[in-house]
Amino acid sequence: MAESHGNAQGAAAHTEADGGHKAPFPPFQKDTFASQLVSLTIAFVALYLISSRLALPRVRKTIDDRQDKIEGDLAQAQKLKDESDAALKAYEAELAAARTRAQAIGNETREKLNAAADAERKALEERLSAKLADAEKTIASTRAAAMSNVRGIASDAAAAIVQQLTGVTPDSKLVDSAVEASMKG
Repeated sequence: MAESHGNAQGAAAHTEADGGHKAPFPPFQKDTFASQLVSLTIAFVALYLISSRLALPRVRKTIDDRQDKIEGDLAQAQKLKDESDAALKAYEAELAAARTRAQAIGNETREKLNAAADAERKALEERLSAKLADAEKTIASTRAAAMSNVRGIASDAAAAIVQQLTGVTPDSKLVDSAVEASMKG
């Protein structure tokens, strides 16, 4: 065990610098500072030139392409919006025209139906007037026939009553004249 402990001390001795101090960080060493500054400047200029000549134009092109695509898409969207607005206006105009035509057709149809109904009503009134006139003639002729029969019926009834009451058969001419007088007065 003592040997392994001794080896650990020997390894620690090799990593330390002479005098027990560690070496300073290389960029901060005074001896190499100027050459490192020149190397850094050359590396920065080289990196700048490479990025400005190769990478930045590609990035700029990508950005410009993207901007052009965005502007193109916006222009196309505006064009489509304008077309849809125009289509909507045309649709609304067509709808208004269709409503106007429908209203005109409705009015025309209503007028035709009203005219047909008026004509049918007049024809019906004429038929009814003719039937009414025929009915009045029939009533008048029936009344005349009934009235002529009433006189005969009244004469026969009067003769039968007189015969029943008196027991004597009355003269038919005398009964007819009495019935005629009673009807006039």
